[in-house]
Amino acid sequence: MLEKTNRASHEKKAILYRMVTEEHTCPYGLKAKDLLRRSGYEVEDHHLKTREETDAFKAKHGVQTTPQVFIGGTRVGGYDDLRRFLGRPVADPKSTTYRPVIVLFIMTAMMAMAASHAVLGSPFTMRSAEWFIAFSMVVLAMLKLQNVESFATMFLNYDLLAKRWVPYSYIYPYAEGLAGVLMVAGVANWLSVPLALIIGTIGAVSVFKAVYIERRELRCACVGGSSNVPLGFISLTENLMMIAMAVWMALASTGLAPGHAM
Repeated sequence: MLEKTNRASHEKKAILYRMVTEEHTCPYGLKAKDLLRRSGYEVEDHHLKTREETDAFKAKHGVQTTPQVFIGGTRVGGYDDLRRFLGRPVADPKSTTYRPVIVLFIMTAMMAMAASHAVLGSPFTMRSAEWFIAFSMVVLAMLKLQNVESFATMFLNYDLLAKRWVPYSYIYPYAEGLAGVLMVAGVANWLSVPLALIIGTIGAVSVFKAVYIERRELRCACVGGSSNVPLGFISLTENLMMIAMAVWMALASTGLAPGHAM
């Protein structure tokens, strides 16, 4: 019984070597230390305080990176290796995911409801729905404009107009952002409505053709040129939202949209 207790105690101890200098503290070292502690391990934390000390450690153990974790006298490896050892998932930076767009839509929906509550006294209003789409357009445009060159390159893979007129790939995020801002303010419908209708329609047709007719597997440029969001339903939704908003604002300007507050 005592032998089992000693063995269990030994297995719950980990030795961690991580780089901690005046210029740099390894973030993965901190994450490894936190993960070990949250997993019930007692951590013997060793700091590699200089570049020379770090290089000597790597040479000694035949590794390319730090941090390095040792458990039970055996080298587990770096942070990702530790996650695998503990049965935790390891994110693949190249894998596709809808997470960025889903999170964006959730946050813009919350922003719209908050604005509606502040202005109109209730989060559940027709204006809240309008603001949700308009806020989404603005935030999506902002993400694209972080690196418009990268966005344009990815956008050219599938957008029908951009393939024929390359400058459109640079104009698109500015047009989307402008239309969104005008729709938030509820002004200049004569400009925002046609802008949203044109770019939304072209985008919807482009995505539908690339994904559902040609069956191409592409990354969407909807949240910028560095995203791993797959081109598909979410991408189509973005464009359909713009079309719907444009049609709604057009009806509102003629007094045909019930419940619209200008």
